[in-house]
Amino acid sequence: MTTTTATTSDTGAEDVAWELSDIYDGPDDARLEADLEDARTSANTFRERYRGRLGALDSAALLEAVRELERIEGIVVRARAYAYLRFSVDTADPERGALLQRLQELAAALETELVFVRLEWAEVDDERAAELLADPVLAEYRHFLEALRRYRPHLLSEPEERILTEKSVSGSSSWARLYNELLAGLRAQLDGREISFEEALAYLQHPDRDLRRRAADAVTAALAPGMRTRSFVFNTLLLDKATDDRLRNYPHWLAARNLSNETPDDAVQALIDAVVGRYDIAQRYYRIKARLLGIDRLADYDRMAPVSATSTPVRWDEAASLVVGAYQDFSPEVGRIVSDFFERRWIDAPVRPDKSIGAYCMTRVPGVHPYVFMNFTGDRRSVLTLAHELGHALHGVLAQEQGVFNSETPLTMAETASVFGEALTFKRMLAREDDPARRLDLLVGRLDDAVATVFRQIALNRFEDRVHGARRGDGELAADRFSELWAETQRDLLGDSVEITDGYRTWWSYVPHFVVSPGYVYAYAYGFLFSLAIFRRYEVEGEPVVAPYLELLRAGGSAAPAELARIVDLDVADRGLWETGLEAIDELLAEAEELAEEIGDEATRP
Repeated sequence: MTTTTATTSDTGAEDVAWELSDIYDGPDDARLEADLEDARTSANTFRERYRGRLGALDSAALLEAVRELERIEGIVVRARAYAYLRFSVDTADPERGALLQRLQELAAALETELVFVRLEWAEVDDERAAELLADPVLAEYRHFLEALRRYRPHLLSEPEERILTEKSVSGSSSWARLYNELLAGLRAQLDGREISFEEALAYLQHPDRDLRRRAADAVTAALAPGMRTRSFVFNTLLLDKATDDRLRNYPHWLAARNLSNETPDDAVQALIDAVVGRYDIAQRYYRIKARLLGIDRLADYDRMAPVSATSTPVRWDEAASLVVGAYQDFSPEVGRIVSDFFERRWIDAPVRPDKSIGAYCMTRVPGVHPYVFMNFTGDRRSVLTLAHELGHALHGVLAQEQGVFNSETPLTMAETASVFGEALTFKRMLAREDDPARRLDLLVGRLDDAVATVFRQIALNRFEDRVHGARRGDGELAADRFSELWAETQRDLLGDSVEITDGYRTWWSYVPHFVVSPGYVYAYAYGFLFSLAIFRRYEVEGEPVVAPYLELLRAGGSAAPAELARIVDLDVADRGLWETGLEAIDELLAEAEELAEEIGDEATRP
């Protein structure tokens, strides 16, 4: 067996750093302080003017109040976005952390001042609220105001709400920040070199199995030293959520997330049941992949391996051209929007020490444009991640005209454009590849992503479900107990198709969603299958799908998910939607099987 030594590659993205002066020129920019003072003064004035009188306003006066509230929130959202963007690229810089904390404290203080709005609006009786919402004067904010009222059974008194809001800054948000900083500080030792945690994870996609194994060992070793601390933080936030759910009378741990997503509990359960019921697709895929790799059974570190003998890195310029071209082919308007992110320096791309792990798009920066955060490592997954985040960016640009309150979508719809963008890019990648073995490698890569986005995310949801239940029933959980629950839920997904190594048992501890956004992960599966349904229509019908799809994105969060889905003729209440998406993944797997038989297994083995 040939031993391959991991080396840091030049991706061409080393100098791709975003330019934040469209928001502020720097932390000392006078505009920042002026905006913060405006927000403080305006919030005080708003409270003096409307507190105790909100329920008595007529439609015109209520419209004026909502518009001013939106303006104040826009100031705070913009300033916090700036601070978070700066912090993400260097989490070890105390000044950046201090600015972020300062703005989080300010946001909490202003929310405390304005908490009366949702309480007083919730107290308006149904008949009066319906009369106001029926007035065309309020049409622009009808869904926003309707959505606020869905929290009526879970609101506390104003003094209680004020206390919870103020304490969140030194409570849950601070613990979540600590967890992210701990993750950002992770380093891995591989082949005698210290590398970033992201780079170590990227090596799990390398064609050399021995290198993948060593990279997995490096990831496990990197996680070990802080395991006890991360377990304590996780326990603390699990208790915090349990307390919050109890105080607000949520019937189960996922109820608050479902309400936030404007999705009924039974609809979410239908999605979960549909995916769990087809775990056989993932298991069948991993058995086929083992055969393609020439091994009896995959280990957990083999799941993202390419099936071709070589892995050709993709440089940044090539990745940019590929992704922009894919969006351009779909729509010239869309291509221009996506191209701006490269030309105008709205992306921060390279892996750096102390940079946050992962990728995201800051879609809500009022008055500006979204920003894309990457850790580009030059592998195929990084290219599709770039396409994914630029889908979020496109969604943010198109929905911005809706304003601060109506532009933000529920998480279940937020993945629509990102997954669609990945599908467009993959289609372009596949069209450019004539070699059968390389085409099979691309198909396998797409299946890797589909299994990870749908089946793995639902397995993560099942882990969360077990963890929240255990924490509430048994008290504080040891790190080993977290690892047991992780292994159990991973085994449910993988069956006997993948060996779960001892080291992999601790890998739950680098998934920030569990801590920062409890219940978030099922939205990935929801968004993937929903978006896949739209993409399948596009592949069949072509151009006629473009206009309604862009209309859906422009609508942002101005309507409930069910109503938004109707724009593209889909019914999210129909379990058949999820089953159709799962069938599409099954068909993709069958295509890969057929191609593998056509060219012979030997042609694909490393």
